[in-house]
Amino acid sequence: MTLADASTPVGTSGRAAEVLSRPLRLAGLTVPNRIAMAPMTRMFSPGGIPTDDVVSYYARRAAAGVGLIITEGTYVGHASAGQSDSVPRFHGEEQLAGWKKVVDAVHAAGGTIVPQLWHIGMVRRAGEPPFADAEPMGPSGIYKPGAKPTGKAMEQADLDEVIAAFAQAAADAERLGFDGVELHGAHGYLIDQFLWEGTNRRTDAYGGSAVARTKFAAEIVAAVRAAVSPSFPVLFRFSQWKQQDYTARLAETPEELASILTPLAEAGVDVFHASTRRYWLPEFEGSELNLAGWTKKITGKPVISVGSVGLDGEFIKAFQGEGSQLRSLDDLLDRFERDEFDMVAVGRALLQDPEWAAKVLSGRGSELRAYDAASLGSLS
Repeated sequence: MTLADASTPVGTSGRAAEVLSRPLRLAGLTVPNRIAMAPMTRMFSPGGIPTDDVVSYYARRAAAGVGLIITEGTYVGHASAGQSDSVPRFHGEEQLAGWKKVVDAVHAAGGTIVPQLWHIGMVRRAGEPPFADAEPMGPSGIYKPGAKPTGKAMEQADLDEVIAAFAQAAADAERLGFDGVELHGAHGYLIDQFLWEGTNRRTDAYGGSAVARTKFAAEIVAAVRAAVSPSFPVLFRFSQWKQQDYTARLAETPEELASILTPLAEAGVDVFHASTRRYWLPEFEGSELNLAGWTKKITGKPVISVGSVGLDGEFIKAFQGEGSQLRSLDDLLDRFERDEFDMVAVGRALLQDPEWAAKVLSGRGSELRAYDAASLGSLS
């Protein structure tokens, strides 16, 4: 069964091609259409070095019409940034040389690309091996609310080192020819652990109110902004949900959300990437706007929406609960036409079907392949 059979009404394909094919300006970058590739961890980079497989993986999707590729999360140059030796790093001579091959191949295929810069923070449980024998650390040394400390509560020197690592990675990205950078501030990793009251129990200037909890993230953004050219786009991905807790929330009201997003925008974020598990769910009572819609309304910045775009009914049914009913592409296109957000990031659907963007943009929706997790082992 094709994806169109499951979720795309007759007539949607032509409309999708028209709505999503419009170019978009993001700071000094013009992307050719409104489709982004969402960052998805692959763990195919032994020693943290992107291989030829990684090069072809991204180039293939750029050649098939993805407007903006956001890479999988890449560890910044800090000892406790990550624990897997197969996740790519964005520091080190061999690692950066590997990324240079990626960016050159994507550009040769006609695409644009930004690396996602990442520090995992306190995600390790007791007994899990550390990366480079480094101590895990976070705002308060805890992985989730109510947990016992299993790592270090960061001191000022630690904060300064991490900020510098993000800034250096951004400068390296521009030097290598990338088209911008994305800061991973979502899903319960380090930056998000400062934003989230559940893991930020600090009593200094970096904890307490929502504005104070944003201080560390804003300092990273400001340092990155200072390390790159004024027109070099800085993206910031954030979420309410965490990989520790799908029901977690940073903000219960639009006003609380504004208190978090405004300092980040003022620090230099050009584009927000609002991560949700179901893009069609309203974020706050009294409005149909999703998280991306509220973000654009609050900040006035370009915003990327994401969350189960292009997945078929069988996949959605595997995650029963609120919002588990499938939405067609028509709902997504309605939101674009209302100017709710500016781009849409596609994840698993692009993993399954590298030609997803080309098919949508050329009106070939009937050819879309439904997501099948069982077949992904052979996909690249």
